[in-house]
Amino acid sequence: MSVPVDTAVSPPAPEPTASGGRSAAAAGAWTERWGDRLNPLVVKEVRQGLRTRVFWVCFGLMLLACLMVALIAYVDTRESANARHGQGYFFAFFVCLGLAHFFVIPYSAYRSLAREREDETWVLLVLTGLGPRRILRGKVASFLVQASLYASAVGPFLLFSYFLNGIALPTILVVLGLGGAWLVFVTVAGVCAATLADGRLGRAFVHFAVLAMLGLGLLQALGASYAMTELGDRMLRESEFLYLVGAALVLMLLDGWLLFEAAASRLALPTEDYTRGPRRAVGVQVAIAMLLGLAVWWFEGRSHSVAELFGLLGGAHLIVVGMFVVSDVDGQARAQRAVSQPWSLLRPGALRGFRWMALLLTAWGLFFWGLECLSANPPLRHLPLRMATLAMPTYGVLFLSLAVGLGRRVRQDRLATPVAVRVSFVASVALASALPPLAAVLTGFDGDDPIINLFNPLVGLVNFSSYDYSAGGPKMALELLYFVVGVALLAAFATDRMLAERERRAHAS
Repeated sequence: MSVPVDTAVSPPAPEPTASGGRSAAAAGAWTERWGDRLNPLVVKEVRQGLRTRVFWVCFGLMLLACLMVALIAYVDTRESANARHGQGYFFAFFVCLGLAHFFVIPYSAYRSLAREREDETWVLLVLTGLGPRRILRGKVASFLVQASLYASAVGPFLLFSYFLNGIALPTILVVLGLGGAWLVFVTVAGVCAATLADGRLGRAFVHFAVLAMLGLGLLQALGASYAMTELGDRMLRESEFLYLVGAALVLMLLDGWLLFEAAASRLALPTEDYTRGPRRAVGVQVAIAMLLGLAVWWFEGRSHSVAELFGLLGGAHLIVVGMFVVSDVDGQARAQRAVSQPWSLLRPGALRGFRWMALLLTAWGLFFWGLECLSANPPLRHLPLRMATLAMPTYGVLFLSLAVGLGRRVRQDRLATPVAVRVSFVASVALASALPPLAAVLTGFDGDDPIINLFNPLVGLVNFSSYDYSAGGPKMALELLYFVVGVALLAAFATDRMLAERERRAHAS
């Protein structure tokens, strides 16, 4: 006799959930949701970095050095209780932090990306769908997180130096603020350097160049911090120092953005709009510099010296940046041709890069030339500096045109590559700076003869900015400046036509 069995299985009764369990589940869901929005590469890189021996060795040595300095400070202050030792011990603690922030962190960031490319694991990162920009942002952010761990360990020691007297709290904040900005800049520069070379020889050269750059950057940062700690509160009451700090912060911010966009551009695919980021960054950089120059010029009573300073230093910086912008390859990918117009200067291609830099250099020279003309009663002896302000971007357009056009006319297969264009620019500037003075000396003329050095970017610029007191006027006539401007415009037009023809042939084939 069979016993009926109920085959229906009743579901288990729900377990009672405490309020703490509900809050924990909600917190877990919130963490997971924001974790998906954040860059997952940051978590990966931070975990990997904290497991390395380099991090813990550097972290332990830094703490040990700070502890030894603190013990020395304790003994020193007990022997002389009324002494003011804050400046010296703050700088000693800052040196311990600076070695980690300005050398170890940027070098580790450089090696992290360089190792990805050497081991060919970069492709695996790209396959995750993050894209070059998010991957680089994750790399930089992860090492900045590690830098914050170093800073949190040294922070109490830096605060301890304030109680030793001799240094004010605003001075400490200014030094730490500038140090943080310099940390971000050199970290981004290290990541950008890892994208420069593809071959083994190039990577070895870049490796040694990065070590030299970081060493010089460390010495520069420590030297500047020492000078600021010695000056103390006096520097905060000087307008020139405030202008200098503001200019340094803006320059580090904008150049850091430009380097980041350049690194993302080098890692992007040829079919993408890889030049939009760096070229847009250059344009924004020029616009902000013009607005800052105009503001400082106005608040300083329309001083001509402000326009001269911005025009010369900013023009030299823009020419160096332009050397990298105009070195793009010829032509475009098929995906970019359909959406590119003659005025699409941010699109890929050597033609559009050259036009973009020629436009920016022309606008830069004319803007600060105009500010000098509108300055309040500029004396006659400052006319040469006004001419030099216009001569600086003129020489830039001339030699950029020469570097871009020379390689494509001599050896199109070898000298038209981005590296070759940059080398051609540096070589042409060096030869044009060295050969005319040498030729003048050999032929019995003065080494700084105005006519022989008319197209010399260094001596010619000095001649345009010189005032001849014996003659009672500028050393160089204004007509000579117009002649150089005309030659630069002709060279730019010829290079533009050549690049347009090469692009048309490349697209037709």
